[in-house]
Amino acid sequence: MSSVRSFLEFKKSILILEATVVVAGATGQTGRRVLERLASQPNTSVIAAVRNTDKASKSLSESSTVVRGAMIQKVPSLDAAGIELRKLDVASDTTDSITSVLAGADSLVIAVGFVPGNPLKMNAAAHEVDNIGTCKLIDAAKAANVKKVVLVSSILTNGRAWGQEKSPGFQITNAFGNVLDEKLVAENYLKGSGLDYTIVRPGGLKAKPPSGGLVISGEDTLNSGEISRDLVADVCVASLTDGKASMKVLEIIESEEGGPKVFNGLNM
Repeated sequence: MSSVRSFLEFKKSILILEATVVVAGATGQTGRRVLERLASQPNTSVIAAVRNTDKASKSLSESSTVVRGAMIQKVPSLDAAGIELRKLDVASDTTDSITSVLAGADSLVIAVGFVPGNPLKMNAAAHEVDNIGTCKLIDAAKAANVKKVVLVSSILTNGRAWGQEKSPGFQITNAFGNVLDEKLVAENYLKGSGLDYTIVRPGGLKAKPPSGGLVISGEDTLNSGEISRDLVADVCVASLTDGKASMKVLEIIESEEGGPKVFNGLNM
């Protein structure tokens, strides 16, 4: 069953952490927002795991405009003074080296994802990042004694299991490297890892601030809808400490007048 909560109501559920949190994929559009929220909390040590620390240090400290498909996203600068940067490339790093990156961390937010590009290489890229690379992160988290993992995935990841294989959202999104099938492998791997987890499955991602209430639904229930990346980041941060999110899959979209639009994977 779905529930609708206002943006302010959900913000109140975000607890102050006294922990060390690693954000993998910290320079991505969603990861950056997670990083921003964690960096503003007292008693929280934040580690940004990125492929290139020099580029990340520069990009995080500058505002910019990013073009992604048909969308133009304005990215604000981030005060990275209290953020530790550590090099991490899930595609090329070994599990042992990733374990070293996660050393000392209490929690891990996984916001990595392949970026569609060359059509001939998308299948391999999605498999390398959203499947194998994410599973390596999970193994490393277990080896590093990380207590909580929050994984950013997507609605319709398990669409084949509940009759959504021919839905527009599934077909459009999975056309990019079979990415939903690859994400599902990583989701199931996390579920079987023995770690405390929350899997956050957002609908189509919007760069704009939220304009509607947050809709939180159960596993394998949403096949359409969009959501602000700001709300996704808030859900990820809240899931680190909210016991109600423990060992759960949360599917999330924004409420819209007239009902949600058809989920468009291109917005990811």
